[in-house]
Amino acid sequence: MEQDQETWTGRAILHVDLDAFFAAVEQLDHPEWRGKPVIVGGDASRRGVVATASYEARRFGIHSAMPSARAAKLCPDAIWAPGRFERYRELSKAVRSIFESEAARVQPVSIDEAFLDVTPGEFSDESPVDIAVRIRKRVAELGITCSAGLAASKTVAKIASDFRKPDSLTIVWPGTEAAFLEPLPVGAMSGIGPQTATRLQRLGILTLGELATFDDATALDVLGSYGPSVVRRARGIDNRPVHESEAAKSVSNERTFAADIHDPAELERALESLAERVGARLRASGTAGRTVTVKLRYGDFTTRTVQRTLPVPTDNVLEFLPVARELVRSIWSSGIGVRLLGVGVSGFEERAEQLDLFQGAASNPNKADQHGATGRAGRVFQGLDAVRDRFGEGAVRFGRDVRITAAPAKEADASGNDVAKDGKAPG
Repeated sequence: MEQDQETWTGRAILHVDLDAFFAAVEQLDHPEWRGKPVIVGGDASRRGVVATASYEARRFGIHSAMPSARAAKLCPDAIWAPGRFERYRELSKAVRSIFESEAARVQPVSIDEAFLDVTPGEFSDESPVDIAVRIRKRVAELGITCSAGLAASKTVAKIASDFRKPDSLTIVWPGTEAAFLEPLPVGAMSGIGPQTATRLQRLGILTLGELATFDDATALDVLGSYGPSVVRRARGIDNRPVHESEAAKSVSNERTFAADIHDPAELERALESLAERVGARLRASGTAGRTVTVKLRYGDFTTRTVQRTLPVPTDNVLEFLPVARELVRSIWSSGIGVRLLGVGVSGFEERAEQLDLFQGAASNPNKADQHGATGRAGRVFQGLDAVRDRFGEGAVRFGRDVRITAAPAKEADASGNDVAKDGKAPG
């Protein structure tokens, strides 16, 4: 919402979203693909999914998380790219450096979007509008485009960045939030998913303006415990600050199989491989969690998710893998086809102390550390982690990994969450 005004007063939050990022990078590196439908995703013949589609491909109805086989039918002439995540991370870091040079605080949301605090006086006295314009220009100089929303709150800035995608800047001046939000559909606001939107629509609540009229009692009745805060955000009231880093809420890995798995031994090998990846990422981030989650998607696309909370937090696969096995057995029987398997750990707690790698090991090699890895096993896993960090993920592989017939596990974003752009853990 543009307005002739020279001075911005109060908080200024900028949300920047890179346009069709993975596909845009492919078009940047392959100039002959520009202007053509490009899909980044898994092989349609192996039941992959779409990670990102260029805007040319989106005109055919293709979107993220769509099965690749369906996307191939909708756009038979599309150019398919398998995904080059190191290259995407490289460009994402370049964009991040631009953000950090322009803003007081930067909060990455995923590999291709972030919130920036550009409040006057926080980092400079320059107009937030001028900063937003310059950031977009600097990103464009990298060969990609972005859409941005500038407002007094995260909620409104996020909605504004989606308002006129791609390659746009939408400004919602302080004091105009209610007028901007009022006509928008309820689903335009983050935190209102398809099911909630459908429930509201059945009640005749179609717009954020209508949602904003709820009192607290009605909000609680219709939307549950988060209802009042959702309604406040629909009014444009959102005081959440921009955090310089957003800690991961979970660490997880999923695998979609090329063919449905029916054999318990094969599923066990996949489970162990995924759990080891989760353990390595927990150790790398210095975190430990108490909640173990297992996700299964059957051959008919029915999905089940189960969780169990441990008495103490752990980063040790030897401790959370047995729980994951029990969870799998609780929702699966031999012979039922499994299309996808996921393992996650959440409920993070900080370590009480940082233990020396070798201290005390000789006196009691089997004693467990507070959060996980037993003495000898812990040193083995840490050694494997070090080799993989230096020489790559494939430098050390367990025999069972080679035998698993599966699509590659999902990539991880900067916060440690699995990328599907949402970064959601199993469940």
